Amino acid sequence: MDINKRTILWIVFGASLFLLWNNWMISTGQQSMFSPPKPAAVTAKKSDLPPAVSPLAAGAAVAAAAAQPGAPAPFQREIVTITTDVVKADIDTLGGQLVRLELLKHHAKLDAKKNQVLFHKEGADTYVAQTGLVGAANLPNHTTGFTVKPGARTLADGNQVQLVLEAEQNGVKLTKTFTFKRGDYAIDVRHDVTNTGAAPVEPQLYLQLVHDGNAPEGDSWFNASYTGPTLYTADKKYEKLTFEKIEKADASHKSNPSAPLAQDHATKADNGWVAISQHFFVSAFVPQDKLARDIFTKKVDTNTYAIGVVQPLGTLAPGATISNNAKLYSGPQDEKALEKVSPGLDLVKDYGMLTVLAKPMYWVMEQINAVLGNWGWTIIAFTVLIKLLFFPLSAAGYRSMARMKVVTPKMTAIRERHKGDPQKMNQAMMELYKTEKINPLGGCLPILVQMPVFIALYWVLNASVEMRGAPWVGWITDLTQPDPWFILPVLYAISMYITTKLNPAPADPMQAKMMLFMPLAFSVMFFFFPSGLVLYWVVNNVLSIGQQYVITKKFAPDAK
Repeated sequence: MDINKRTILWIVFGASLFLLWNNWMISTGQQSMFSPPKPAAVTAKKSDLPPAVSPLAAGAAVAAAAAQPGAPAPFQREIVTITTDVVKADIDTLGGQLVRLELLKHHAKLDAKKNQVLFHKEGADTYVAQTGLVGAANLPNHTTGFTVKPGARTLADGNQVQLVLEAEQNGVKLTKTFTFKRGDYAIDVRHDVTNTGAAPVEPQLYLQLVHDGNAPEGDSWFNASYTGPTLYTADKKYEKLTFEKIEKADASHKSNPSAPLAQDHATKADNGWVAISQHFFVSAFVPQDKLARDIFTKKVDTNTYAIGVVQPLGTLAPGATISNNAKLYSGPQDEKALEKVSPGLDLVKDYGMLTVLAKPMYWVMEQINAVLGNWGWTIIAFTVLIKLLFFPLSAAGYRSMARMKVVTPKMTAIRERHKGDPQKMNQAMMELYKTEKINPLGGCLPILVQMPVFIALYWVLNASVEMRGAPWVGWITDLTQPDPWFILPVLYAISMYITTKLNPAPADPMQAKMMLFMPLAFSVMFFFFPSGLVLYWVVNNVLSIGQQYVITKKFAPDAK
């Protein structure tokens, strides 16, 4: 049975690494090894998509047109800045694009003195929100020059501030109205389309998010985060895509232009949203509900990709106007805020394959934090709660190990007596276990019980923006980041060493080495794990040591 116990320990260790690897694959946008195969890709006509013009090329195109002989004066682009209590947004009048968005309540990952910036255009990095019209040649789009209506640019004492931009081209006038509200990361985006020509038109409105394919700043193998396109429809639910797949689809289409552009996701709906998700934050266009739309992904430039929708606005008679109301949420992955914006938007807060366990765990921790007001102490209180919940099971395991330690001399004698006959040795061991009422696998139960909780808590810490930047005490200033002084991993190693000493000494030298190797291996891994997760494990070990010590002392007299 010692062989069986050693095998179980190896399985637990291997399964832990396997699950961590699988969750890392999910976090980087790859398919889970446990999920069913994706359905066959559907296709969309390339003619249905908006013009493939990159945001960087738009200014150059306007400048080139203005340089032609007899051309009107070049368009004087302007960056209009809107400031509220939670965001500072820059809108470029060239196309009415949202080109920069600074979150005033959240600090940057690598520099706590700076604010987190979502939309931006810096060097090779591109992240913008664009809207415009297609359906006929030269309709106002994200390369058209817009004029700005006068108005307030800061929230001041009011509850909202609006920015209105207008452009008229080829007999169609497009008015964009951005409405920013106090304490809200959701921007109302209204498009009013007026037919100023003499013939009916059939414009289509597109909303798209453009992002480069670069890896997130500060990303590492042990703390990999996902950045990429996501979408939701009532039919196919939440879908997570990658820039790599968009690149491959574009390359495949270029090699065979007559073939339709492959779209490995939902392409038609009258509900849902499209987004660019990243660690802790998301930007999502929520189109007008109950209005048919085509959903697309595409490559717009070198290492630059887009996800968006195209909504037909119907036939517009001369002099007629039609309005379309959408939302653009750009901010933290706050579950409560996301649920209010659109159904399914809270799913961008990705808890991985153990969502069914992680989501209620976070809810419980949120209730505890409402009382304690510190996420570090919340993790400690939650650990105590988990320990109490599984107390009967872990106590049974520790009692089994205590009995095992008491009968270790008898087990050693059996091994010596039958060392040349494994079958007889196992039979004798089974008789001993039966006589002493010992479950040889009981010592593995505490480990097996803790593994799902451990992995689920990892995803809670990895996904919860509420814990981003949350301190505990002293040197721990961010529970979602590794311990900067490695104090918690060292405390974990010490606690595991004490736990090993309290356990019965394995007779097998290989098993003994493994028992010493596992704490060391996990300690090294914990150098790179969120400090909140290591805090949970250290507290759990301390409580286990106390529980195991009391139970071992209780059974110690039986050895006399």
